[in-house]
Amino acid sequence: LSKVLDLPPENLIKSISAVPVSKKRRVADFQLSIASVREDNSSDCLAPDLHLQAQKLAEGLKCDAVVSEISAGPGTVNFTINRELLAKTVLRQVLKDGSEYGVKSELFSTVPKQKAVIEFSSPNIAKKFHIGHLRSTIVGNFIANLKVALGHEVIRMNYLGDWGMQFGLLGVGFQLFGNKEKLKTSPLQHLFEVYVQINKAAEDENTKKLAKDFFRKLEEHDEQTLSLWKQFRDFSIDEYIRIYKRLGVHFDEYSGESFYQEKSKEVLKMLENKGLLQKTIKGTGIVDLSEKKDLSSFSTVMRSDGTSLYITRQVSPSVDLAAAIDRMNKHNCDTMIYVTDKSQSNHFQQLFQILKLMGYDWVERCQHVSFGLVQGMKTRRGEVIFLEDVLNEVRSRMLENMASTKTTKEIEDPMETAEKVGLAALIIQDFQGLLSSDYQFSWDRALQSRGDTGVFLQYTHARLHSLEQMHGNEQLTDINVVCLQEPDAISVLQHLLRYDEVLYRSSQDLQPKHIVSYLLTLSHLAAVAHKTLPVKGSAPELAQARLCLFQAARSVLANGMKLLGITPVTQM
Repeated sequence: LSKVLDLPPENLIKSISAVPVSKKRRVADFQLSIASVREDNSSDCLAPDLHLQAQKLAEGLKCDAVVSEISAGPGTVNFTINRELLAKTVLRQVLKDGSEYGVKSELFSTVPKQKAVIEFSSPNIAKKFHIGHLRSTIVGNFIANLKVALGHEVIRMNYLGDWGMQFGLLGVGFQLFGNKEKLKTSPLQHLFEVYVQINKAAEDENTKKLAKDFFRKLEEHDEQTLSLWKQFRDFSIDEYIRIYKRLGVHFDEYSGESFYQEKSKEVLKMLENKGLLQKTIKGTGIVDLSEKKDLSSFSTVMRSDGTSLYITRQVSPSVDLAAAIDRMNKHNCDTMIYVTDKSQSNHFQQLFQILKLMGYDWVERCQHVSFGLVQGMKTRRGEVIFLEDVLNEVRSRMLENMASTKTTKEIEDPMETAEKVGLAALIIQDFQGLLSSDYQFSWDRALQSRGDTGVFLQYTHARLHSLEQMHGNEQLTDINVVCLQEPDAISVLQHLLRYDEVLYRSSQDLQPKHIVSYLLTLSHLAAVAHKTLPVKGSAPELAQARLCLFQAARSVLANGMKLLGITPVTQM
């Protein structure tokens, strides 16, 4: 192509893509998009014109030892690769690169390696760990996994709601209803119960006054008050670490609103010095964000009593401003990503606008990845209050499903398998659509073993794994690729060819759905091939070749699942 089009080969890499496998018909392996290589790149090129150009180009190209067939399509030139070469190259690459298959592709050669801070999960101490926090946890974990796989440096940060007036209430509540033993053994549940109890009494003027006093002492760093608050925080974090471990998630840093109380005062001073802070008649501090400076859009950053707002994230940019500036100074990262639900989009828009007004150019490298709301997630005991409720529920439902199938008896650790399969089900249901869309949660749909579910992915992985176990587990190097000419084998090979493009797409828009649909298709293709291309009872040479194909499929399936935050199971 480079010779005929007189373009350097590297300019063509992005214009050539692997052709998606079709159930209905046999397809070529690669296609070149004519529109993307046209010199003038004018968007008004007419379709018939493109088709003519494609035909003309196809006629000017000759088949050789690599390309066995060239044809023109609507605006594309299609290339079919020599079948033996296709099988040999794909399988060798997959088995050689192992967990780095797809990542080493030339598609990523021009992407600079970066340092990213990703803030995700971020629950509030003593409050519900609602489904939004669960979504933030699995989405943030996916983005971090993907970036690490692509060779970037990642700092995973959990920014806790660990400060504010509610700690005044919680402190008073603990003095009244608290139990040191329970705080140690189940801190999240106990603090939540205390918080619910004290909230019932919060209307009482005396309780209000006590809570104010407790929080004032906390702000003045009174030793006893601070020590109790520290216990709330530390025990909660220990418990979170344990639960996150069940999810397969870890954090490099547990930050929180409490870190930035002093610094948020400095930010208010900076805003004042830059002439950005205005006072309203009531005395609240605001920053004008409007184009025409007519206050048609503004952000409130300070209460009338001079304290920075930290009631909730939606209301309080000054603490977040301080946190963002501090993180940039400390980590000097290339990109900073916040993963929260879309109800906070406005908050982040304002945050980024204020940072820009303050003269921080790096705000261009900050990004809010927002996601939609999940409706209808309930456990059998009712509403979801703790993350652990969800994990226990998914495990117990999966155990029931497994108990009702015949093959489950031989599993070494059914509890752990049920949890891993159940988590795959939750993650796949969550990642199937665009992150920004809301969806209706359904246990039954998530846990189905047939169809496009996480259970199906795990089942396929386990099945392919046991096939390898049954027929010797060694790495196959010398196989006769002539044996892999059936359409069902070719379909799997063609699909494996596309993995790098799918990774590239997800790395560009941070959407997991591209990888999810790729893995589901891979599992369906592998399931068909498993039926039509038996290993057992075939001649040794044929059996070896097929085994190698299934090994490659399982390897890529496992890689993709791990990126999504799923631990592949080997028995089911």
